[in-house]
Amino acid sequence: MNGDAATLVPPTPQLDHLMRVTVHVDPPLLVGRVALGERRVINITGGHFTGEKLHGEVLSGGADWQLVRADGAAILEAKYTLRTHDGALLYVTNLGIRHGPLEVLARIAQGELVDPALYYFRATPRIETG
Repeated sequence: MNGDAATLVPPTPQLDHLMRVTVHVDPPLLVGRVALGERRVINITGGHFTGEKLHGEVLSGGADWQLVRADGAAILEAKYTLRTHDGALLYVTNLGIRHGPLEVLARIAQGELVDPALYYFRATPRIETG
């Protein structure tokens, strides 16, 4: 390719909706203070997922290993397994962050349904299957 690399424009990323996952969890297990904040483990007990091309159940046995920083932001590291409607197993690793006003985060911590526009939550799922 000829030309100046500085003039090349990378393609604009786009997202396609794959599925919505609803996860049922136990109350958090409070591990305690560690070097970077408060560590807690939230066990996944089940759930389901739905999408245009696949649907199925969330299997029990996974968990979200969270680190809650001093500013209230939660660093999320969830690992769990999905079983599709046709029996395939999907291994999910989901890394993310949730932060916002402390009063909003406190409402979330109490299990209250809070308008997602009131806080920031982003996650990057990685899905593996055979």
